[in-house]
Amino acid sequence: MTGNDISGTPPGDLRGRLLRADALHAPAMGEVEALDGALFDIDGTGALAAVLRAGTDAHAQALAGAGGRLVTASSGTVLLPGLVDLHIHAPQYPQLGTALDLPLEEWLMEYTFPLEARYADTAFAGRVYGQLVRDLLSVGTTTAVYFATIHDAATCLLADICLSAGQRAFVGRVAMDHPDTCPPDYRDDSPAAALAGTRAVIAHIRDHPDNVDARVRPMICPRFVPACTDALLAGLGALAAETGVPVTTHVSESDWEHDHVYDRHAMSDTESLDRFGLLRPGSVLAHGCLLSESDMRRMAERRTGVAHCPLSNAYFAGAVFPLRKALGLGLGVGLGSDISGGPAATVWETARQALVAARMLESGTDPELPPDARSACPEARIDAATAFWLATAGGADVLGLPVGRLAPGQRFDALLIDPAARLGGLAAWGLSGPEAPVRRLERLLYGTARANIAAVWVDGARVAGAS
Repeated sequence: MTGNDISGTPPGDLRGRLLRADALHAPAMGEVEALDGALFDIDGTGALAAVLRAGTDAHAQALAGAGGRLVTASSGTVLLPGLVDLHIHAPQYPQLGTALDLPLEEWLMEYTFPLEARYADTAFAGRVYGQLVRDLLSVGTTTAVYFATIHDAATCLLADICLSAGQRAFVGRVAMDHPDTCPPDYRDDSPAAALAGTRAVIAHIRDHPDNVDARVRPMICPRFVPACTDALLAGLGALAAETGVPVTTHVSESDWEHDHVYDRHAMSDTESLDRFGLLRPGSVLAHGCLLSESDMRRMAERRTGVAHCPLSNAYFAGAVFPLRKALGLGLGVGLGSDISGGPAATVWETARQALVAARMLESGTDPELPPDARSACPEARIDAATAFWLATAGGADVLGLPVGRLAPGQRFDALLIDPAARLGGLAAWGLSGPEAPVRRLERLLYGTARANIAAVWVDGARVAGAS
């Protein structure tokens, strides 16, 4: 191949370059498109100006006139769109992979609230948040939706770190003031204090001199209904309407949360959030395991999406999110790792678990029942193409972002996968000879490890990659 080889140490900046690579993406649910030998024309702002297929006149003409703009990916590597994680509790990173032995309400009080209270110390916050953002970029999470804590300074610091590291992100300052469900040393003093802090963080992110392209954006973040007084929920809804900032929170995550809202408001979690003006376009509600069909329809009408968190749901939900049903009702869905209720800090593992959860919902799990009576939902299954779409374009669509696809007009947020990387997880790659695009995508979805990720770009600028 001609041009500059980007194996080994890829260039830091592809803006204004013409990249030749073999690529795969999932532009629509259940679809896989192979772009072998395609030319990706990345403009000076980091957007894809054109994608030219090999074998076409336009491809030949562009290649002939490329000159010094051309960069060629090394043979055997695969270009993919960057991953989108719709639900991350950034301050919980230090307890990742531990403390999953209690029900949700006890887990929060015993482990999580005491940890989050420590983020009053901005030095501690900086160490954790810096490591988290670096680690997520290294596994290909180019877009992240973050819950922070009630601490204004630490939340602003998280946004600053995302900007410095080059990650596309949404950052929410958590609001929680209810004295019955929040500990006295970790809650907002009043609804007014929570609203003032939220305003301050929104202003910090929007006015940041390094954020003129709004790569990092604010979110309004009531922790969930049980943690917020009605006055705070109403105030946050009014603030969302005033500022146009989307909302992220939890919805119908567990029996405890779901029942709390019914007992307190005599309506579903979804109906309660809607009553306070918190179901908005581009907003993200995590979990949704106990949503009714009417809840799903309401969310779809409001263009509010769900962060499907199959790993943490296995520990805390007591139910399986009916993914296929939600998609069939037109509800926008992406994936959330839910650090640290989800014990793996990667969308790769989240997508794999989404496949498992759907398969178990389809087949059922009670061995006392015959197979034809065991299934909880006979049409729940999804395939690898759909799981990868959820991890990329599906999540991007929930957020209203032009990422997640390798197509003209999209931002160039992308990963270069090297299946031959030493210590990677793709040792069987190519052993059986040429394979259909969906089979290649399956192998990548199930096998990719950090060592296989040779480079990560956001807006055409390299932000991570295997050393």
